[in-house]
Amino acid sequence: MDHSTHVRLTEAELTAEMLEGASVFGPDDEDIGFVSHLHGSGSTAQVVIDVGGFLGIGAKQVAVPVSQLQFMRDEEGVVHAVTTWTEDQLKDMPEHVD
Repeated sequence: MDHSTHVRLTEAELTAEMLEGASVFGPDDEDIGFVSHLHGSGSTAQVVIDVGGFLGIGAKQVAVPVSQLQFMRDEEGVVHAVTTWTEDQLKDMPEHVD
């Protein structure tokens, strides 16, 4: 997928309603997880990502700053994120506990 043509979300769009459920793509354009939920909103939010597992079963939740992800909308309006982290790097992070 060529993310260079996708429209970046504005800070005002970095809300739970907009981001929850968004797929997260790693450096090789691999689908590595999805946004479970957020803590806060805007540029200071923490994004909780479900990584690993199958259909949400056995997934690990990790929290990362929203600033470490590039959220965008594709040609069909679907919101997704791109990160430089690999799935293994996310799995190695401390588990998020609500």
